[in-house]
Order: sequence, then structure tokens, then C-alpha cells
Amino acid sequence: MGVLGAYNVPNVSTALYYGIHNLQHRGQEGSGMATFTEDGKCCRHRGLGLVDSVFDEQSIGSLKGNIGIATVRYANTENGGLNNVQPLFFRHSSGDFVVACDGCLVNAKHIMEMLEETGNVLQTNLDSELLALLIKKKKNEDRIVNIINALNIMEGGFTFLIMTKNRLYACRDKNGIKPLCIGKLGDGYVVSSESCAFEIMGATFLRDIEPGEIICFDNKGMRSNFYSCDCHRRICAMEYIYLARPDSDIDGCNVHAYRKEAGRRLFRECPADADIVVGVPESSLSAAMGYSEESGIPYEMGLVKHKYMGRTFIQPEQQQRELGVKLKLSPVHSILKGKRVVLVDDSIVRGTTSLKIVKLLREAGATEVHVRIASPMMKFPCYYGVDTSTFEELLCSNRTLEEACRVIGADSLGYLSPASTEASTFGCAQPCQACFTGEYPVELG
Repeated sequence: MGVLGAYNVPNVSTALYYGIHNLQHRGQEGSGMATFTEDGKCCRHRGLGLVDSVFDEQSIGSLKGNIGIATVRYANTENGGLNNVQPLFFRHSSGDFVVACDGCLVNAKHIMEMLEETGNVLQTNLDSELLALLIKKKKNEDRIVNIINALNIMEGGFTFLIMTKNRLYACRDKNGIKPLCIGKLGDGYVVSSESCAFEIMGATFLRDIEPGEIICFDNKGMRSNFYSCDCHRRICAMEYIYLARPDSDIDGCNVHAYRKEAGRRLFRECPADADIVVGVPESSLSAAMGYSEESGIPYEMGLVKHKYMGRTFIQPEQQQRELGVKLKLSPVHSILKGKRVVLVDDSIVRGTTSLKIVKLLREAGATEVHVRIASPMMKFPCYYGVDTSTFEELLCSNRTLEEACRVIGADSLGYLSPASTEASTFGCAQPCQACFTGEYPVELG
């Protein structure tokens, strides 16, 4: 999921449209946008599919105002469909407002039961709706107090954007598991899941929103509050490893630089005797470059990605993911034929994609395929927003390294250690590695 907000930006829908293009990698199942006009009317447009298929000149033109929120999202089998495409709009006597969320609450069921006991009826299964019901304010109440109280109830990894007709709030969970940053655009501000959205909008990166911080943008400028004193910098390691774009900076660390350093460390820990290094496009290419530079083994483009395919990991159905591999990647036969190949990938989740890719390389003439993974073995489910919620769907949850190697059909298999995963951030963060180590920063409900 990717979220993008803007305050005091003329023709805000156009700016958000361009910015959300640069967050498309965070989800291809749907996209949405909402704005408030100067007279306080909310305009909203949502749809299923890529940004270009959801928005056109007419829909962008209908979204008037200088304050807005836009999203892209991926869905699993439990929360697909148009009703679950954000941002969500809520009408209330104290003033209409809009909410969007990236991440996942681990105590959502408890909050849902609490809300239902007080007579609330839920229309979706999204955390955004839970927050919206918790922050509905009475007359003369200050909404920031309601937001602080609501966030103190919520546990998990999340970022929230909340928009009223004249304010934009940006909130990050107290462990900083999900990323959120601020940019300056003219006399206004933008907030984004990743800094890669800023340049295309003409915005300048200011800073990351701190764990536990709530930023309010209004006619008084930018103001900061913290909803918790117990804050930690535990950004999700998968943001650096897979989810984010290489041109994004997250908590002071550039994603490309992280991945390249991880590739260098991967060779030191898991060397291989081979002729060429091949990266799996796109998120593994930086790590493959690092592996090649550290090892002295030439880097080659042995796999070509079809430009107009989505990311196979974030497609909701397993069958779609498996079909997507062949549609997504083509081997370069003349590069691979007769070669011993080090195949560098960012991670292995279910193993089906790795099996298909190893098979593609062998069919193209590779004599050996040594798979090297620029992250640790994924052994535990993630409950904070990455779509791996059960042990059964993880290749390495109950397999040894040798067993996993046999499943994917490789000649050898090696993983980066958790220590090197943290060290690759250059000291910028102590990333959450719960899916690798089982050490969850937030207690599970």
C-alpha cells in the first residue's frame, strides 16, 4: 500500500496523480483519490487497476481543491474489491473527513468488537474505518486529542493520513515499522510513503516523520505532536529489501545503497564459484551489483522484465503469481548458455517464483544455478502489512537450508544473515526482522 497527501498545493489532484505514479510499485490492485474544495465539498474517485486505468483527464479535473489524499493498494483474498480501495470518506455532524492507511493493526479484532458493542456498524474490513470511528469528535472537541487517544489504542505497523476540509494529519506508528516522509512544494506540503514521489511532483524532501509522531498541516503551518513516549526506530526490513523503490530514502538510508551493501555482504557470507552474476529484476538488481563488485564475477543481464507486468508477490491469488512469472521474465539465452550462474534475489517467500526462475535459467542453457538471497530465511509470518500471514505459505518455516534448496531446484542456496541485514542500513535503523527471527516488536493480539 502507498499513501500520498498534499496540503495547500494548487491543482492538488494533478500533483497527486503524478506522485502516485511513483508509488505504483507498492500496489496494483486499485487506486483512489479524494480532495476538498474551497467551500468544503469532498470530491472522490476510486477504481480497480493501475493508476493510468483508474484516472483520466476528466476524473482528475473533477477533483478540485488544494488539499487531497491519494493511494495505491494491493489486496489479499480477504480484502479485495472496490469497497476496500482507499481513501475512505466519512460524513459527520462535526465535519466530513477522509482517512487512508498503510499497514496493519494486530489488535484490529479487539477494536472492532469494542466499536460494535457501542453500536457502530462497519462497512469494510479496513483499519482506516476503525480509526475513523474512533476519532469522530463531538462539538467543540479538538480532533488531535481524539487522534492521540485512538492511536494509543492501536497496535501494529501503520501510517495514517487524515484529511478534513482545512487540515491534513499524518501519523506514523510508535515503532516506525511503516515509512512516511514530508516534502515541501511551493507554499504547501506533501507527505508520502516514500520520498521517490516528491521529485516528479516538484517537491523537496524535508524529513522523515518520526515514530509515534503526528504532523498537522493547516493555515498555521506544520505542527508536530507525539502520541507516545515509548517510540523506537524499527522500520520493516522488507521496505529496504523489496517493497521500496531504489531511489527512495527511508529513515536516512538510501534503498539502493542498502541493497548494494547487502549484496556485498552476501558474497562475503555465501561465496559461489561461477561465471556470471544475474539479478532478478527489479528489486534485486542493486544487490546483484554489490555481489558482483565484491566477488569480481561479471554482472550480466540474464533476465529481462516485461515493462507492463505488475509485481508477482503482491498479486492476491497463488495461481496468478505462478502464471505471472513467465509473463514477467524472459531469459537471455545467449548470455546464459553454458554459464555457471549466481542468481541473486531479494527474498524467498513461498518459493514458487524461485522454482520457476531457476527452471527458466536451466532451460536457457545455464549449467549451474547458485541462488543467493539478499535477506535471511523467511521463517515467520508478518502481521504488520506484508502479505505473509501463515507459516504454511512460507518455504522456510519448517525446512532446512538443504531442503529449501532442493524444493527450488538450485545447485546451492545461501542467505544473508540477520546481523548483515541490520548492518546494511549503515546504522540508520534497527529494522524489524520479525519474519526472519520471530522477534516481534509489537505484541500480537
